[in-house]
Amino acid sequence: MKIVIIGYGNMGHQIEKIVESKGFELVSTIDPAQNAKFKQITKESLKDAEVCIDFTIPGSAIDNIRKIAKLRKNIVIGTTGWYDKLSEARKIVKSNNIGLIYGSNFSIGVNVFYRMVENASKLMNKLDHYDVFGYEIHHNRKIDSPSGTAKYLGSILLNNIKRKKSLLYDKIDRKINRDELHFASVRAGFIPGTHVIGFDSGADTIELKHTARNREGFALGAVMAAQWIKGKKGFYCVEDMVKDMLGDNNV
Repeated sequence: MKIVIIGYGNMGHQIEKIVESKGFELVSTIDPAQNAKFKQITKESLKDAEVCIDFTIPGSAIDNIRKIAKLRKNIVIGTTGWYDKLSEARKIVKSNNIGLIYGSNFSIGVNVFYRMVENASKLMNKLDHYDVFGYEIHHNRKIDSPSGTAKYLGSILLNNIKRKKSLLYDKIDRKINRDELHFASVRAGFIPGTHVIGFDSGADTIELKHTARNREGFALGAVMAAQWIKGKKGFYCVEDMVKDMLGDNNV
C-alpha cells in the first residue's frame, strides 16, 4: 500500500514509523511548516498514492479533503474540530467518487472504550440514583478543548441517559442542575490522553477509564484505517471500521 502523510508533526512522525514497520511505502510527507518532502497538496505530492492520512488542523480539513478528492485519492482524516462541515465533506466525497474515513480517535482501544461506555450508560439509565460525570486530561500542546474524544463520549452519555439533557464543558459558577452533565478538561505536561467516565451515588462510585501510554495506538489505528478504506467508495466513520472488524456490521 502506498501512503501519503499530510501533517508532519508528532503524529505524522509516529504514523511514518508504523507505515515503515508494516512494510508499506511512504510516497511523501506534506506540511507547510515542518521539514516535510512537500509543502502543499498537489498532483506531484500525491503521485502514486493510494491513501492519504491527514492529521493537520481544523481550519484546513475541508480544503484538504477537497484537494485530495479532486485528485481521486482515498482519505483517512484524523483531524478533529471540523465536524460542523461533515455534510460538505460528504458531498465532496460523493461527487468525486472516492472513499473517506474520519474519526475523533483512531485508537482501537478507545473505540472499544466507546462500546463499554455505551453499554454502561444504558444500564445506568435505569438507575437514577447515580449521577454521571466525565473528565479528560491531555498534554499542554493540544490545540482543542474539550477533545474530540471527550465530545463523542459526552454524546454517548447524553443519548443513553435520558435524565441528562445537556452537556457542560466550561467552568460552572453556580450549582449544577440535575439534568446537566459536566465534562471537564485539563491540559498539562506531556500526557498523551486520559478519559474518565464516572457514575456516582451516595454509596459508591463506578469509573471507566482509558489512558493512552503514547501516540502509537492512534497511529496504528490510522494506518489500519488506511488499509480498510483502500479501494472503498463512500463516506465512513471509524466506528464503521471497528464494527466491521468485530464482525457485527456489514459495511
